[in-house]
Amino acid sequence: MRRSLVALCGLAVSACVQSGDEAPTPSGADSRPVAATVFSGGTIYTGNGAQTVDAVAVGAEGRILWTGSSADLEAEIDVSNAVFEALDDAFMYPGFTDAHIHLLGIGQRELSLDLADVGSVADLVDRIEAEVADAGPGAVIFGRGWIETGWPEGRMPLASDLDTVAPDNPVILIRADGHALVANSAALEAAGIDDTTPDVEGGKIERDANGRATGILIDNSMAAVTALIAAPTESDLIAAYAVGAAEYVSRGWTGGHNMSVSPEHAALLERLDVEGRLPLRLHNNFDQAGAHIAADRLHETDTITNRSVKLYMDGALGSRGALLIEPYADRPGTSGLSLMDPDALGAFMQLADERDIQLAIHAIGDLANRRILDVFEAGAFGADQRWRIEHTQILHPDDIDRVAHLGLLASMQPSHAIGDLKFAPARLGMRRLRGAYAWNSLLEAGALVVGGSDAPVEVGSPLIEFYAAVARKDLEGFSAEGWHLEEALTREQALALFTSAPAYAAFMEEDLGTIETGKIADFTVFDRDLMTVDEADILNAQTVMTVVQGEIVHRKD
Repeated sequence: MRRSLVALCGLAVSACVQSGDEAPTPSGADSRPVAATVFSGGTIYTGNGAQTVDAVAVGAEGRILWTGSSADLEAEIDVSNAVFEALDDAFMYPGFTDAHIHLLGIGQRELSLDLADVGSVADLVDRIEAEVADAGPGAVIFGRGWIETGWPEGRMPLASDLDTVAPDNPVILIRADGHALVANSAALEAAGIDDTTPDVEGGKIERDANGRATGILIDNSMAAVTALIAAPTESDLIAAYAVGAAEYVSRGWTGGHNMSVSPEHAALLERLDVEGRLPLRLHNNFDQAGAHIAADRLHETDTITNRSVKLYMDGALGSRGALLIEPYADRPGTSGLSLMDPDALGAFMQLADERDIQLAIHAIGDLANRRILDVFEAGAFGADQRWRIEHTQILHPDDIDRVAHLGLLASMQPSHAIGDLKFAPARLGMRRLRGAYAWNSLLEAGALVVGGSDAPVEVGSPLIEFYAAVARKDLEGFSAEGWHLEEALTREQALALFTSAPAYAAFMEEDLGTIETGKIADFTVFDRDLMTVDEADILNAQTVMTVVQGEIVHRKD
C-alpha cells in the first residue's frame, strides 16, 4: 500500500535530523501530537478485554496517536488540520485478519465458473451444459466450489454425469476443499488416465466396484488433469489478485495470511502493492519452492511480509484424504493419504530452523496432526518459532494438551465445523468427534488459536467466521449430535481469534491486533455490535468501513 504524500513528506523531514539529535521546538510550541484523521461518534472496541472508547486519533504515517473519550480529544491531540470520520453510531474493532486464505483463488472464484451454490448433481450437469453451449469445440471447461454435502443424490458427481452434456469438451471441476476434483471422460483421456492407471504417491483415483475410474481424483492424482488448464497469464494474475483483495476489504477484512503462494508471484504482489492496487495487508506463506524468499525476506513492503512456507501432511476429510489413526468409519479400507512423511518433515523443519523460516503445516486428520507433534518434539524446536498447524481439525484427545505444551499455533477455521459436521459423523464416527474442531479445548489447554476461513474453500466472510465461532451452529441455527457445543467460544475469545491472534502469528503483535497508542491503524467497522447482538443477527451485519494503515480502503456506499 502506498503511503500518503503527507506521510512521505513527514518521513523526508525526519530523515534530515541527524541521528541522536532532536528537531528544534519553538518556544511555546504546541506539544500535542498532530492528528491526520480522527474516528469518532461510535463504539470502539480496543481488543483489550471489554474496553471501549469513542474516539481514535491517527497520525499521518498511519499509526494510532491516542484513544479515549471525545471530550478529552482536543486537550490531548492537535486536530486543527485533521479529517474527522464520523462512525455514525457504528462499531469499530481492531482490523479483522483472515489467518488462512488463498488470495489468488478468491479472485479467480469471482472471475470464473463458481459452483458454490450448486445444490445437486442434476444442477451441476445443467450448469455444465450451459457452459458447453457457449464454449468452442474442444475447449476446456473449468470450475470450482462444488461440495456434495446435502445433495439429494447423496454422492459426488461422476464422469458419467458430465459425459451426458459434454462428450467432447474436457470438463474439470474442483471440489470446494481443493483436494478433489471430478473430470469427465474427455478430460481423463486427454490426461492419459484410464482404468489401469496406478495411483501416484499421495493421490488416489477413485474406482467403482468393477475397477473403473469414476472421474473423481484425490490430491496428487489431480495433477495430470489440472495440467490441461491453461496457465494464467500475467494479466490474469493481476486481475485475480486485485479483484480478490478488493472483495476482501469490502467484507471488512484488513489483512490475510496468504497460503501456498507461488514464489513466481512474490515480485508481482510487491509491484501491485507499490502501485496501490493491493489494499489488503498480506502475510505470505510460500510453497516449498519459495523457501529462499521466506529466508531472505524478499519482495516485502510496508503491508506485505514474506517469511513463511506452507507444507502439506495430508488431504481433506470430505474427500477422505485426511490421514487418520484409524480407518474411515464409512470406508474401512482406507485411512487417508500421506502427502509428506515424517522424515521429510523433519528435514524441512531443520532447514526452516537454520534459516529462520516460519512453517505453516496443513494437517486435518488426527494422524497427520500427531506426526507434526512427534517430529516437532523430537527435534526440540521451540515455541518462539511460532510454527503453525493449519486446520488442526481432528486431534486425538491425548494430543490437545501437546499442541499447547509444545507451543505450536493452532490455525483453525470456524466455518469448517458448521459445514463439515454434517458429514463428519459418517467419516469419523461419534467417538472421534470429541477432538474435532476443538477450539475451546485448545484454548483451555493454553494453546493459541488463530482464526481464518480457508477461502475460497469457504465463503471468506468475517461475519460467518465470527458467528461460527460463538454459535457452533449452521447458518440456519441447526446443530446435532456430535457438534459439541461446549467448544463454542465467547465473544471476546472470537474477537481475539481474528485480531490479536493473527497479529501474534505474523510476528506483528507490537503493531497490530488491538487499538492502542503506537500501533498501526487497521480497523474494521460494522453497523452492529458483534459483542452483544443475538447470535443470528451477527450474520446480518454490514461492513461500514475498512481501514488499513490509516487509509479508508472501503466505505459503504
